[in-house]
Amino acid sequence: MTRELTRRRLLRLAGAGAAATLGGTVLAGCGGSGGDPLQRLRSGGDITIGLDGERPFGFTDSSGRATGESPEVARAVVTGLGGGGLVAVQLPFDRLISGLRDGQFDMITVGLSITPRRCQQVGFSRPDFVAATGLLVPSGNPRGLLTLKGVRNTSTRLGVLEASAEQEYALAAGIPPTLITTFDSQSALFRGVADRTVEVGALTRISLLDEVRRNAATNVEVTRGFYPVVDGRRALGAGAFAFRPEDTEFRAAFDQGLTALQSSGRWLELTAPFGFTADNLPPPGLTTESLCARSPSS
Repeated sequence: MTRELTRRRLLRLAGAGAAATLGGTVLAGCGGSGGDPLQRLRSGGDITIGLDGERPFGFTDSSGRATGESPEVARAVVTGLGGGGLVAVQLPFDRLISGLRDGQFDMITVGLSITPRRCQQVGFSRPDFVAATGLLVPSGNPRGLLTLKGVRNTSTRLGVLEASAEQEYALAAGIPPTLITTFDSQSALFRGVADRTVEVGALTRISLLDEVRRNAATNVEVTRGFYPVVDGRRALGAGAFAFRPEDTEFRAAFDQGLTALQSSGRWLELTAPFGFTADNLPPPGLTTESLCARSPSS
């Protein structure tokens, strides 16, 4: 499903999604456990996570088990804090923030990029990773596209995920909204480039490489990674876990666990199967506060 982009349509009201326990049971239309998530966790209860199916960040495997970089890291942190496990609710990407705020789940585990606009709506953990943006182009890259500036200068039709950071990056790069088409899933974006609905797609490079690996016969390729420029500064593509703003104690406890994973080397063990390396660890000094402080794009 595709939609022409407007600046005002960044989020949608949340609808009912499918929920899957990490043990493999699929529950339709379930979500949200209520109460204080941290107290529930310390009592051995489950934490409910929201994901959108984007590989390799947060998806369910063939058995119905939620996995990917973010769920695996979240599981390790939650277990370390005494939690009993995770329950996953899957929604389209553009409904995750509203789903969190509506209480359908306790946290978002999709490698959500920290942007000032999102910081007005959710509380982010410390940065979980940094990842470059990539472009999905026809094989041979006939237009020679390597950055969003190049997309703008060639008036190329661009595809992005609805409500994604790449959508904000594209607008910041000066690409006209009339040249941007939004898709509601990673696979739909991939198909949009493959069938030439759009001429190029922008997404986290790790995601695009994973999609190409699983669709090797398709005549598309991924460009080298780059960091878009927003308000004169590089956007590092820092992903994190998102919480309801009022769940400050839960977020603080989770941050402590995440910090321990990153400093011990355990984080790399958990994320390497999904294509992450030491280069994806957040650089020293990169903070959520600094990423939130930048002026939101209009």
